[in-house]
Amino acid sequence: MAPSFDHLRDEDLDEDDFDVDEVDISDLKEKYEVQLEQGYDTFVVIDGLPKVTEEQKPKLVKFLLKKLKTVGNTKEELIYMPMGDDGKSMSFAFVEYSSAAEAAAAVRQLDLVPLDKKHTLRVNKMTDVDRYGREGRIDDEYTPPKIEPFQEQEHLRSFLADPSGRGRDQFVLYRGETVGVYWNSEKDQPEPVVERQHWTEAFVQWSPLGTYLTSVHAQGVQLWGGPSWTRQRRFPHPFVNLIAFAPNERYLVTWSSRPIAIPEEGHPALSLDDEGKNYVIWDIDTGKPIRSFAQIDQPVQLDEQGVKKPQKFPWPAFKWSADAKYVARLNQGNSISVYELPKMNLLDKTAIKIEGVMDFEWAPATPQRDSIKTYEQLFCFWTPEIGSNPAKVGLMSIPSKEIVRSLNLFSVTDAKLHWQSDAAYLCVKVDRHSKSKKSQATTLEIFRVKEKGVPVEVVDTIKDTVINFAWEPKGDRFVIITTTEPVGPTAVAPKTSVAFFCPEKTKGNTIGNFKHLRTLDKKNSNAIFWSPKGRFVVIATIHNQQSSDLDFFDLDFEGEKPESDKDLTANLQLMNTADHYGVTDVEWDPSGRFVATWASSWKQQMENGYHVYDFKGEQLREEPLEKLKQLLWRPRPPTLLSKEEQKTIRKNLREYSRVFEQEDADRVNSADVAVVEQRRRILEEWNAWRAVTVEEVVEEREIMGLPLDPVEELIRIKTEQLALDDTEERVIEEIMEEVLEETEEIVN
Repeated sequence: MAPSFDHLRDEDLDEDDFDVDEVDISDLKEKYEVQLEQGYDTFVVIDGLPKVTEEQKPKLVKFLLKKLKTVGNTKEELIYMPMGDDGKSMSFAFVEYSSAAEAAAAVRQLDLVPLDKKHTLRVNKMTDVDRYGREGRIDDEYTPPKIEPFQEQEHLRSFLADPSGRGRDQFVLYRGETVGVYWNSEKDQPEPVVERQHWTEAFVQWSPLGTYLTSVHAQGVQLWGGPSWTRQRRFPHPFVNLIAFAPNERYLVTWSSRPIAIPEEGHPALSLDDEGKNYVIWDIDTGKPIRSFAQIDQPVQLDEQGVKKPQKFPWPAFKWSADAKYVARLNQGNSISVYELPKMNLLDKTAIKIEGVMDFEWAPATPQRDSIKTYEQLFCFWTPEIGSNPAKVGLMSIPSKEIVRSLNLFSVTDAKLHWQSDAAYLCVKVDRHSKSKKSQATTLEIFRVKEKGVPVEVVDTIKDTVINFAWEPKGDRFVIITTTEPVGPTAVAPKTSVAFFCPEKTKGNTIGNFKHLRTLDKKNSNAIFWSPKGRFVVIATIHNQQSSDLDFFDLDFEGEKPESDKDLTANLQLMNTADHYGVTDVEWDPSGRFVATWASSWKQQMENGYHVYDFKGEQLREEPLEKLKQLLWRPRPPTLLSKEEQKTIRKNLREYSRVFEQEDADRVNSADVAVVEQRRRILEEWNAWRAVTVEEVVEEREIMGLPLDPVEELIRIKTEQLALDDTEERVIEEIMEEVLEETEEIVN
């Protein structure tokens, strides 16, 4: 907090901070000084200032100027502070900046900023004051605002209370032009929650905690939620292409490949300051933009033959810390800019310069380093070899910007950063080339973040190139997929191997070194999908027309453990295998009980549809759906149960299981009873219809003089005919066949 103006010291008004110079440079100023723009766009109104006398006024102006110059160029003589009839200032001032952009930055970054312990600045554009406060728009007499009666709002997380009491999860299906949300009913047909035509123009996306369903349109983005699925928020970013949420759902990033163009009549949310920008960061609670950014051109990269590499669009371009207090953006090869929320001010007013930086990743959870009691967030980054300098991996603490661990690497072709979900480990997958650069292998550099000094363990027993890596959520095991063939697009997918790793057993609470558990060779697998609860994992082959295998593994199998694995913290068992032709996507539900696989029409046109499996790999449902585009499980927020309560539930899980098993049996029985009742009802309807029809037929036959029962009449006629046949003589002929001679001949 800034010092109070009432107790301001002379040191706080150091003249060296301002443009005070005894040398006469008026001629140079006149020649080179930036000319101020005309009009009121460069003016802002500062409110919330302390009341001071004429003698105290210069002191307050200098104190205020220190704040004002953090966002733009202004001077002491450009601050006008009116005085009242009582000889004291009127608590506000007019300030002129050198450009309209600087004035807009002052409104965005200084509004609601504390001046001292007693005063908070309120900053508005001069043009806004004129627009909203001109004559006729404000009544001379005060009229108290009308307070609308309280209206109870819908609960945006009502989906957590499954009306069936079975704890089901929801999922969204986007097929053709229809978007629908459904309850997962396991083997039964999904129960619809809501279905709408043309709900989105591009795609749908859940928010990270499942509160909102996002639809994307040419005019912008809309958020939907609540039991009635009403529109909750609207973000008018024209021609938006991609969106990304902050982890706590407080902020939203939208990106459009087209720079923003503000029409002459204005824009409902964006201003001229956003003209030409591609990214907008929004406050979800207010629906207002916080800040916009232009797109950064990516540096050109060349391969070993000097050929330009295809550029990959970086998404998400803005990456969030675990608690969403910071968001950072990479300027590849130069720096990382870290911004503080909610004001989106650049941390310490400067970007973090890191020469050659290629990528970075925030820790997905607030780190808990040994002996560190102060608040911090961590992110890791890596830089390639530059000249004679080795490649480097660094771990930086925010907000201190202290590098808490670094590691030098040599012969590096590429690196990928993989955080474990609890930020307990960081694995750096390093692809290394030989001296001749003709062969390539992978090593895993594992940072143990929670241990003192952040030691690094190296897994260098991998002889092939790792093409996929995945940590167990909330666990300390991982799976890799390797190949001996060159990585890149090929006509036939390369053969792969799947390897499982886990720590070895140790005494106490320490985690042992990572050891190889098992390798499965001659596979086509290329994707790893862990259950969100850990333990179970699906190894899949996706985007492959020749193979579509799904292998379901349990890493804590309760059966007998092989002797070779006695000292390891895993017992691997293949539970089941499945096949889904043309599968393009795989996703676990939030509970870790079910897995959905689907073939999206965005990626292939044939065999579109989805399958649902349980965690053991047993197929529950298969439904072909033409033009299926998306299937997304609805996320759930973190549990409200404490760790002790969760332990109690696990301890008594068998007791809870009996209750659930009985409910499942009752549900099956009730389903059987319902089927029998339906069949009985159909039979009764048939009998009633038949009785009415018979009566109508009898009446018609009586009127027409026909026999009442045509069947009995036919029987009578047939009987009389047979009686006549019996009185006549009948001749019966029989044909007999007799073999006179049989000859057998052998033909060569």
